[in-house]
Amino acid sequence: MDNAIKSAFDQGAFAITLLVKSLEQSVDFYGNKLGLDLVFSDDNSALYRMGSTFINLLVEREGPELVGPAAVGDASAGVTAVYTIKHPDVDLVAKQLEAAGVQLLNGPIDRPWGVRTLSFQDPSGHTFEVANHN
Repeated sequence: MDNAIKSAFDQGAFAITLLVKSLEQSVDFYGNKLGLDLVFSDDNSALYRMGSTFINLLVEREGPELVGPAAVGDASAGVTAVYTIKHPDVDLVAKQLEAAGVQLLNGPIDRPWGVRTLSFQDPSGHTFEVANHN
């Protein structure tokens, strides 16, 4: 029998939906500061291309319909997920992020497991890591 679950995950992530406090601030961040390509937008969402994956920004008030009966989390509770982006030159990415007005949480730093990383957050507190995984 075909393992549909494994088959679905083997396809990779199609989209990551991030619940955002302010769609306007998030559109500025992902579109202007990160330079991602906008694919679609409406009053409640904006969809950006990140390689073969989409980042779907959805206003928080729409979250309960998407995740119910689970509750929408509070970003002030701390980081519960880190989205890793691969790039061979973490230092160059750091310089360009800072030039675009993005404040780094940490890095660039050499990690004990042999990877150089940096971390930053979007306006809603979603955390991204850039790493030079080989």
